[in-house]
Amino acid sequence: MNPTAKLPVFQNGSHVIFDTIEIIQYIERIAVVSVNNDSIAFSSDEVIQWMHKIQEWNPKFFTLSHVPEKYRQAVSKFFRRVLIARMAESPDLAISYQCKLKEAYHTEEKLRDPEVVRRSKEHLIRLLDEIEDSLSKTYIAGEEFSMADVMFIPVLARLALLNLEDEYINSRPNMAKYWSLVQQRPSYKKVIGRYFGGWRKYRTLAKTWCFIRLRNTLKKY
Repeated sequence: MNPTAKLPVFQNGSHVIFDTIEIIQYIERIAVVSVNNDSIAFSSDEVIQWMHKIQEWNPKFFTLSHVPEKYRQAVSKFFRRVLIARMAESPDLAISYQCKLKEAYHTEEKLRDPEVVRRSKEHLIRLLDEIEDSLSKTYIAGEEFSMADVMFIPVLARLALLNLEDEYINSRPNMAKYWSLVQQRPSYKKVIGRYFGGWRKYRTLAKTWCFIRLRNTLKKY
């Protein structure tokens, strides 16, 4: 798997997938066939519908609009250079990386339009409100943790990282309870909490910023 920010790339032999939901469903098929365990099942139609709703919200405009402009430009520049480096490393994926490079330039241009940022915020609010209603149950699609939750948790983690918990999470009772619950899951603690839990997020951000500056200086991406 070759991850880049905003561009999931899954390669299994000659099989290459770029869409997050398609990647998840492909891995599910492999797991069901290879493990042959009744505890493993395909995502239900309801879960897949939620996954699509969550994926429809593109976080890039909302996120970048909350990053100070001087840092935003540095991060965007670094991201473009990473894409260029990946194009050189993986010629067979060069066309896809080139599309993402054009998209990166397009994003920077559109970010200057307040209307774009407003629409992104409104889309997020609609998504949060809809999920708030669904969380009368334990998780998004019912009483069982599902791939819909896996896709949604990073949205909440992003809001927490931007110090927007009170405005977007804690203001919704079901969402606040859900957020507290999922943060106790071992997988969350291992994948996200260990880097962004409490004071750790400042350490992670500082290390990331130093990493970007060092890589830019050495011109290694």
